[in-house]
Amino acid sequence: MTGSRTAGALPIAERPHAAEGVAETPAVDSPYAWYVLVVLMGVYTLSWMDRTILSILAEDLKARFALTDAELGFLHGTAFGVFYALFGYPLGRLADRWKRIRLLSICIGIWSVMTMACGVVANVGQLITARIGVGIGEAAVNPSAYSLLSDWFSRGRRGTALGIYSAGFYLGQGLAFAIGGLVLFHWAASFGDDGPFGLQGWQVAFFIVGLPGLAVAALVSSLREPRRGLSDGTQPAEERNIWPRFLDDVASVLPPFTFYQAARSGKAMLVANVAAAMLTALCAGWLIGATGDRLQWIALGIGCYAAFSSAQMLRRRDPATFALTWRTPAFVHTMIGFGFASMLTLNMGFWTAPLALRSLPVDKATVGMVLGITAAVCGMAGVFLGGRLSDLMLRRFPAGRTYVGLASAVIPVPFVIGMCMTGSPWLFFLLNVPVVFVGIMWMAAGAATIQELVQPRMRGTASVTYFLVSTLLGAALGPYLVGKVSSATGSLATGVMAGLLAVPIACLSLWLAGRRVQAAEATKDERALAAMKGAGRG
Repeated sequence: MTGSRTAGALPIAERPHAAEGVAETPAVDSPYAWYVLVVLMGVYTLSWMDRTILSILAEDLKARFALTDAELGFLHGTAFGVFYALFGYPLGRLADRWKRIRLLSICIGIWSVMTMACGVVANVGQLITARIGVGIGEAAVNPSAYSLLSDWFSRGRRGTALGIYSAGFYLGQGLAFAIGGLVLFHWAASFGDDGPFGLQGWQVAFFIVGLPGLAVAALVSSLREPRRGLSDGTQPAEERNIWPRFLDDVASVLPPFTFYQAARSGKAMLVANVAAAMLTALCAGWLIGATGDRLQWIALGIGCYAAFSSAQMLRRRDPATFALTWRTPAFVHTMIGFGFASMLTLNMGFWTAPLALRSLPVDKATVGMVLGITAAVCGMAGVFLGGRLSDLMLRRFPAGRTYVGLASAVIPVPFVIGMCMTGSPWLFFLLNVPVVFVGIMWMAAGAATIQELVQPRMRGTASVTYFLVSTLLGAALGPYLVGKVSSATGSLATGVMAGLLAVPIACLSLWLAGRRVQAAEATKDERALAAMKGAGRG
């Protein structure tokens, strides 16, 4: 729909001047656009390296802090994921209004410092706090990057560009496995349990993966900020009152300020907000009683309530964006489908290393190196080819991107089961190849789909809404549930196979999304305009 006139945007021919503070930029799909893509892929690599390092360090952390598998799953998934999702909403909204380059460079510095802080913690509470800080810092990455790349690349190349960007997912995982495994092995071989300054290998690993982020933040700050709507031939109206609106967005997801924000919108909205909070608290209380895992369900309950509250505020403040996201069935089914597809990826990304170390006669250096190479080579290839395949499928079928998601969720299942049942290291690592290669192909397809269902000015908000739901489903539930089943049964393999229950839910949701995406994209401008007129803003 390139060149279409969108609600709240001016065609380039009618643009009076470039937005203040935004330099004239090179053309769409230009060499500079590809340079930006490479830098942003590096950012995404760094984010997943800092996020994933916990996997190869899991056995050391478990011994150091006397953690159960359920607590490990909470630490990796929920503690990170809920606050990643929680702060993703206001930071994603900020990415739609402020300079995305500046926001991204600041947040890179924050999460890098918090990653290094993980290496100096003295107890579990401090480790949880540091992981929360990593989640908050990384919350701005995808909204900013998706929005930037959607401006730099045309619709026909957007899936490919997002696929290359998303390759950072597995490159980061691969580096985390390799670096973590080598550091643990060589540090123990050189110094035993107590190295210089009393440091242990797991602490040094956190320092090594966190420090490069400060240099990357400086590099990102040197990039050019593209004009919004560059690839679509439009320019959204200039945003005003950015910071008061940002504080409102923060208050929209952060209890108890959420009640005040709801009250400002009228009695009916306040009643609905309080009712949602009470229902969430009751559900969390029941789950705490059933499982005994207080922090898990409090954190997830806060995340779910924040999702409701953010949607409620979005409906009042930006009815057009609300109409194209929460009120669009294709968008909702896409969030749920790709969210459950991500559960398999995130489960295997975290639990594969502990599963290998517990069930196979291998050392940490070997596990880290083999899994690192597999992730870096096969994962990057899978993400890139998934993005390219999603572009090719879209040319033949309106729902082509969702078909890629379906295949990516289903094909890895028998290979995961084989990994859980084998006692052979070489067979285990061989079966992991298709799990990594095919299991990540959904990523670029999902990213491109949600970008195409909304208007250019909404891309940051759409991205963070997508990640809010998919993170709560995939990250905050997946690793914890695997760990909980493992703790209950005494078998991590059983826990990993229990995580496969996400696959049929992903398939159903993606099938429903595929039936609706063509109509939703074709009518997005009309529905956005109707929503604005209905709210008296047209």
